[in-house]
Amino acid sequence: MLATAHATTLVGLDAHPVRVEVACSRGPGSFEIVGLPEASVRESRVRVGSALAQLGLYLGEHRITVNLAPADLRKTGTAFDLAIAAAALAALGRIPAPALDDTLLLGELSLTGELRGVRGVLPSLLGARSLGLRRAILSRRNEQEAGVVQGLATFVADDLAQVAAHLGGGASLALAEARSNHAPGAESVDLAEVRGQHGARRALEIAAAGAHNLLFLGPPGAGKTMLARRLPTLLPPLAFDEAIEASMIHSVAGLLSPERGLLAARPFRAPHHTVSEVGLVGGGDPPRPGEVSLAHHGVLFLDELAEFRRGALEALRQPLEDGEVCIARARARATFPARPIVVAATNPCPCGWAGDPSGRCACSADRVRAYRGRLSGPLLDRIDLHVALPAVDVTSLAARVGGEPSAEVRARVARARDVQRARHAQGLVKATTNAALSASEVERVATPDDAGLRLIASAVERLGLSARAYGKILRAARTIADLDGQTAVRAAHVAEAIQARLLDRAVTARA
Repeated sequence: MLATAHATTLVGLDAHPVRVEVACSRGPGSFEIVGLPEASVRESRVRVGSALAQLGLYLGEHRITVNLAPADLRKTGTAFDLAIAAAALAALGRIPAPALDDTLLLGELSLTGELRGVRGVLPSLLGARSLGLRRAILSRRNEQEAGVVQGLATFVADDLAQVAAHLGGGASLALAEARSNHAPGAESVDLAEVRGQHGARRALEIAAAGAHNLLFLGPPGAGKTMLARRLPTLLPPLAFDEAIEASMIHSVAGLLSPERGLLAARPFRAPHHTVSEVGLVGGGDPPRPGEVSLAHHGVLFLDELAEFRRGALEALRQPLEDGEVCIARARARATFPARPIVVAATNPCPCGWAGDPSGRCACSADRVRAYRGRLSGPLLDRIDLHVALPAVDVTSLAARVGGEPSAEVRARVARARDVQRARHAQGLVKATTNAALSASEVERVATPDDAGLRLIASAVERLGLSARAYGKILRAARTIADLDGQTAVRAAHVAEAIQARLLDRAVTARA
């Protein structure tokens, strides 16, 4: 007898439908799986066989063949166990075959028949819904994640016996509890804790308002890490569609908490400088998201930027420009969104004190140039704001009065982002943040007044700025004008944007 169940396999964030066809006949006991299965899929015959034995169904006298169609699409992971077991039950006449129609089955089986959670449930359910399936059955451990998806009747089970009883018309499974909110938790840090560094605080506000990338250059202890970790507290809460998109990436990577099921706060990722190119931008076989994608809609903090591998940093250039990572392999091609705010921090020299008025730096000019040469011009060109941080003086540290709290700055950031979304809603631009404006959109909404045009033309001529840097300055100026509540971009906004891009040159000059 032949029976068919429905499953999916993920390529990146895209769920591809897989028909699990099981043929069962009398004969020498065997269990074969075809259809380009990887090792974890081929091993499912052991798990499925043991789980079926717990139901009193022994396969020693049956010849079972499983075909995973389409056969030219590689199948990976352990999520096929439940679909194979259910189709085998139908092929052996233990449950009616029509019960598997329009039903997605996802889950890994233990040897005792327990149904375990799997990664990638959120994109799989969204893909199944778009494919026209009406029901899904999966592990209770994935219930929080499954409850996010509306328009699909999703049932949860603890083991294979419960699934068999449900499909056989016995006891019904419980539906996953619907979830439509992602209330953020309390913040553990606040910008008010930062003493001094007024220029850096202003740069954080601009970066948050327009989603601009940011570079901090300063000596050890100047507060680079402290500032970067407080940037998420300035960003507006995740919108529901943003939370879905970011949670899908974390689900595929197996990093989504089973207790929550949906990201509540914007992600903050801070990989160590020894991270590989694959770890930073994604890759592998099958393709997996890297840190730049895991930080999507959040913050990617690259501390000690000059210590990162050159190849890993250069691989960031395309994601910073396009907002996505395309991973091409011989048998798979996957695209992951990658539009975080990148905050990078580096010392001005190997010892960290180049340009300090105390004169404690002992690095030669050649060592300083070699150290800074680790960061390529094209990479730095893609970072909108460059901020030099001086060492914090003792009087600022001893002061009991801090700066503005995150809540006040976040309110201004939210108003500026509302202005940007309004331009998007009016059809003036496609981007919802100024950092993502295209060249034509910059000309449409960020062209400064005559004085501003003269100022930026002078800066380009005297400082040798690239065409990309020219556009970055105009985008930052547009954000500064939004923060000021101005419709037009004026010379003062352009001047601040230019200064925010050249502060590191002052440190270079003093080195």
